[in-house]
Amino acid sequence: MPKFAILNPKFTFTLPKQQMVAGIYDIFNHICEQYFSGEDDNTSDYISESLMKSVVHSSRIAIRNPEDYEARSNIMWAATWALNTLVSRGKSTDWMVHMLGQSVGAYTDATHGMTLSAVSLPYYRYIMPYGLAKFRRFAVNVWEVDASGKSDGQIAKEGLSCMESWMKELGLVMNLRELGATEEMLDGIADGTFIMEGGYKVLTRDEVLDILKASL
Repeated sequence: MPKFAILNPKFTFTLPKQQMVAGIYDIFNHICEQYFSGEDDNTSDYISESLMKSVVHSSRIAIRNPEDYEARSNIMWAATWALNTLVSRGKSTDWMVHMLGQSVGAYTDATHGMTLSAVSLPYYRYIMPYGLAKFRRFAVNVWEVDASGKSDGQIAKEGLSCMESWMKELGLVMNLRELGATEEMLDGIADGTFIMEGGYKVLTRDEVLDILKASL
């Protein structure tokens, strides 16, 4: 990691839209990977929620005008905080979306951020019951879901639906078939997926395969 860096958002202006949105989602998911772990009241989570809201806000501006300096500078700034270890303090961290996505990438040669977007929602919907309090908090604090008269499960599901709508708004890949993956590849992708133990559910190989099937 650099001890000092000069970051110039103007260098990102000419990035093709597909790569821009893939990078935006990678930033967002880096934050999620650290956020969806632990059950204590952690300052890192409050920072993560603000970073995620900033990424969502700036992404909507950037897809309309890729040369909006303020939006691109905020995205670059959020990217810096997404993996400079600040928001991992006090967290066990998850990283299973990245493990799934990287194995998909080995079979499809797809853009990294798109492999993450293809598997994220099936994974989060699968582990949500095991980390329900955090998914409820995510819905309310990041997506401003109205919790009135709803169960924790309903609130959490609504938060993931809001996330899905934003992902579609950006034009992200939403399933593995869009990346060229086939059902015949899934066993190999599952075998190549490293199992991490810091999230809300330590997956078995069969669970990995079920999530991949749901991602098709």
